[in-house]
Amino acid sequence: MQDQVMPTGPWEFDAEVSQVFEDMLARSIPQIEVMRRAVTETAVAFRQAGTDIVDLGSSRGDMVEGLLDKFGATNHFVLIEKSPAMLEILHQKFDSWASHSKVVQVLDLDLRDDFPPIKASVILSVLTLMFVPIECRQSLLSKVYRALLPGGALIVVEKVLGATAEIDELMVRLYYDKKRESGYTQEQIERKRLSLQGVLVPVTAAWNEELFKMAGFRQVDCFWRWMNFAGWVAVKD
Repeated sequence: MQDQVMPTGPWEFDAEVSQVFEDMLARSIPQIEVMRRAVTETAVAFRQAGTDIVDLGSSRGDMVEGLLDKFGATNHFVLIEKSPAMLEILHQKFDSWASHSKVVQVLDLDLRDDFPPIKASVILSVLTLMFVPIECRQSLLSKVYRALLPGGALIVVEKVLGATAEIDELMVRLYYDKKRESGYTQEQIERKRLSLQGVLVPVTAAWNEELFKMAGFRQVDCFWRWMNFAGWVAVKD
């Protein structure tokens, strides 16, 4: 189904968005398959058998599918989401894993207020932290750090601001050019931009890295970047 969502108010991950989510990502996130492969391969490198693998803001659960296929019951997968529409999809998609083997656990949880009792070797946050209010991010990352086992990794992908206003303007312009090449009209781009104001709040790459370090991570590095999108791995010693 082609993405024809035209938001008229603040952005929501509702039933309409959930049905076109994959097409929306494919046309909105540059190098999405490269990014996803890099996330998966990095997660494989840090995964420890018998531990939790956690996906913060799972959406449709696409980021954990490859890991679930590879490791199955040798790990416990915790999928965290708060959108009712996305939760319904997650329950349908992973019902057999959840009902019979208890390998997958889907949690209806708002990360602003709560965090599950986990012992994780890998925690994913792919295009999620930017939707968490800025004032809640440091607390959330500190909880993530405490939930990771030694040698475990937080893997983050975020939309970011440019380091300066001039560079940010350039990256946004090139990003919108990419969206137009993917079939979005100028009206769709503008409507989505307005709907995301105050909902998706990016910060600079340097600010993100400072948040990771303040949470306790001493090993932090960027493994993927395209203009105003970036991916990091942060390792707990």
